[in-house]
Amino acid sequence: MLPRILAALALISFPARAQDLPPVALPQIVATASDAAGFVPRGWRLEMQADGDLDGDGRADLALLLRGDDPALRVPARMCDDPFDTNPRILAIALAVPGGGYRRVVANARLIPRRDNPCEMDWIEEGSLGIGRGGVSLHLHRMMSMGGWAAGTTRFTLRWRDDALRLIGWDYTYVARNSGDSAGIGINYLTRRVRTETGRIDSDRAQVRWSTIAPAPLLTIDQIGDGLRFDPDRRIEKLP
Repeated sequence: MLPRILAALALISFPARAQDLPPVALPQIVATASDAAGFVPRGWRLEMQADGDLDGDGRADLALLLRGDDPALRVPARMCDDPFDTNPRILAIALAVPGGGYRRVVANARLIPRRDNPCEMDWIEEGSLGIGRGGVSLHLHRMMSMGGWAAGTTRFTLRWRDDALRLIGWDYTYVARNSGDSAGIGINYLTRRVRTETGRIDSDRAQVRWSTIAPAPLLTIDQIGDGLRFDPDRRIEKLP
């Protein structure tokens, strides 16, 4: 059912699509700064911040969600979110250094894609970014205000290992608001266990299946690509 719903949504025409968006040039994020504000480029703003120890040295590190603030990238839309903010986002990670200050180790503009549909609600909400248990968590919330029934969340858990921010957990949930069908996938890349669940939102009975994945190097944040299109081993596509 899920692949058919997604295929149908792809045929719907919306007021703005990626090819219609104003062009944007992404800024360089400085290599070092004394505080979070120092990593914010001119014409951008600090949208969200999380603090916690990511590299195990006892010092609080930074996870920063930076958002462009260019008025020219807030474009008219014929429906839904008007004006439509197409400003991009950058997820930056900065590690604390001895003596004070921080060094930037990640500046990723792909995991959180640029919005291209005013009827697709913004996937970043309060609490979308966090640091806990030595890892960075990012929640992307998926819902249409018009033109589709699909809703759900995509969550990434990443940890600083071997001089890179690497994916250790991925969780995907889906619900069809018209039919009530629901599904979920959770992968723990450290234990290599996969939990797949299908059911309905009007019932607490769900079918749960456990499986394992083969050993493989942990993906870096840059290898994940677009977080909303990430579908390891086509598991979303194979959902019933």
